[in-house]
Parts: sequence; C-alpha cells; structure tokens
Amino acid sequence: MSVMSAIVMTNPGEPEVLRHQSVPRPEIQFPHQVLVQVKAASVNPIDTKLRRRGTLLHPGQPAILGCDGSGVVVACGSQVKRFQPGQAVYYCMGGLGGMTGSYAEFIVLPETALAPKPARLSFAEAAALPLVGITAWEALFDRGQVQGGETVLVHAGAGGVGHIALQLAKYRGAKVLTTVSSLAKGQFAQDLGADGVIYYRETDFGQAVQYATQGRGVDCALDTVGGETFHQTPAAVRYYGRVVTLLQPPPTGQGWEIARQRNLTVGYTLMLTPQTANLPQEQVRQTGILEQLADLVAAGRVRVNVAQTYPLAEAATAHRHLERGGLVGKLVLLPASS
Repeated sequence: MSVMSAIVMTNPGEPEVLRHQSVPRPEIQFPHQVLVQVKAASVNPIDTKLRRRGTLLHPGQPAILGCDGSGVVVACGSQVKRFQPGQAVYYCMGGLGGMTGSYAEFIVLPETALAPKPARLSFAEAAALPLVGITAWEALFDRGQVQGGETVLVHAGAGGVGHIALQLAKYRGAKVLTTVSSLAKGQFAQDLGADGVIYYRETDFGQAVQYATQGRGVDCALDTVGGETFHQTPAAVRYYGRVVTLLQPPPTGQGWEIARQRNLTVGYTLMLTPQTANLPQEQVRQTGILEQLADLVAAGRVRVNVAQTYPLAEAATAHRHLERGGLVGKLVLLPASS
C-alpha cells in the first residue's frame, strides 16, 4: 500500500490538533476521477474555523483540511477526457471532512473540479486563488451585480478575498473604495488599482464614503469582515443599492434598520454551498469561474499575493499566523514532495 504525508485532524481544538503523519495514498475509485500530486495548498479562514469547531462532514472521523490547491495530474480514470498525466491544474474542492483535503501530498478529485493552472502563476500563487477568487466573483458579479461605471466599497482590500475582489471590480469597470488598517496595506491596495483608500482605524469609513461619493453612497458594498462592520456598512450605500456579506450578520442592530430605510438588497455569498448541499451543477459552474480567472491572470488583470509559504509539516504554525491577522494576501503550504 502506498502512503503519503498529510496533516490529519481527529478532534477539534487549537492548532496542535493538526498532526503531520503518514496515511494511505488515495487511489482512483471511479472513471471520472483524477489523482493529483499536490504542489501547494492554500490556508483559508474556513480551515481555522473547522479546526476549532469540527468538520462539516463525517464528524468525529479523521480529516484532512484544505479546500483549494494546485498540483500536477498523476493518473486519470478511464473516462476522464479533459486532463492527462503531467498537466498542471488548480481546484477548489474537499477539505470539509473526511480524508479528501489539500493538506496532503496527493488528492483524488472529480474531473469537473479541476481547471488548468494559470501559466503565469507559480504553484503557490495558483493554490492561493481558487477559494478567494470564486468567492469574490460570486459576491461581486452574481450577488452584487456590479456593472461598469458603478462605485464599489470593498472591505479589507488587502486581505485574501479583498485583494482579488478589488481587482475584479476594476476589471468590470467600477470605481473602487476600500478599507485597510495600515499604510503598507493602503499602498498595496493602490498598487492593485484602488481609487480610494480608507484607513478605518483613523476614519469613520461611512463618513469617508459619503465624502468620496458627494453624499450619494456606493452602489455596492462587499463586507468581508462581518460583525459591527456589517452594521456600519448600509449607511455607506446609496438608496436602492446592494450589500453582499461573506459572514453571518448579527441578528439585530441599527444596520438592518438603515438597510430597510434605504431599500437595500442584502445578499450572502458562501462558495462552499455546492459541496455542502451536493449541487454538482453549481460545482461545475464554479470550475468555469476558475477558467475565467485564469484568462484574467493571463491578461494581467488579476494577480495573487502570497504573504508567506510554510512547509506542509508546519500547518499548525500557519494557522497561528492566519489567526493573528494582519496578512496582506494569502498563506500557502508546500508539501515536501514539491
């Protein structure tokens, strides 16, 4: 039996529950599956939440986290048509429970979950893009219906989702305002094309937005932070505008009343729903987003910032780093076999 290195979690808890160990290497079981050697695995906030609270699937069983990654095709099932061994790919699937996750040297996925890796990106950069890229795309274009000529507020524009959303909004032709916490992050956001940077620790972002839009408010706001930020956001949005949030908003608060008074459309984005609800057609649609993102990368319209990489064995350290906050971009794990 072939084995591989992986980060395995049996019980929820602090980062120490992430154990680096040898496990059986996954094998192709069905004709449409593909075996991928993982070259890089992204570290996302959902990983730390699952580590603390327990996985969404197969509770109480050993699990390998890691929802997205990049790698090289090793073998293909008999009915796989789009890929062949040696091809570089990237993907967003798995990591919610059970032994299918990207914190490992190998992963088996359905052909429909894979897209060709953007040639301009390293494996680490490619691994960092899928989850945040799909999230930003769905939030801005599917829920937010952002159009050229509109003004968009992106919270945390130097963060994982935020720095991709900022670029996608600019690609669509929108004017982008963004909130950041430091001068370094502000410079980073400006380098990505932000039209206005708001330092939320020093300035009330609602007032800053009203000033920047001559009292009108933005057409659409993307909340990547949640909590009190969500409640403060509707006051920055024009009448009949849109707010999209990635988090569960507080059930009560003044923000809801302002949203009602302004006739705002409030939307939610949770890009993991196709997996948790077993919606295969939506999973295929998300892979199509990865293909479109690859085109934007090739055209120089989207770039990905990897703040730091860690060896796979140091997954617990990467989790601590992510939970401390303050990142510009993403963290990525690199299996030893890379």
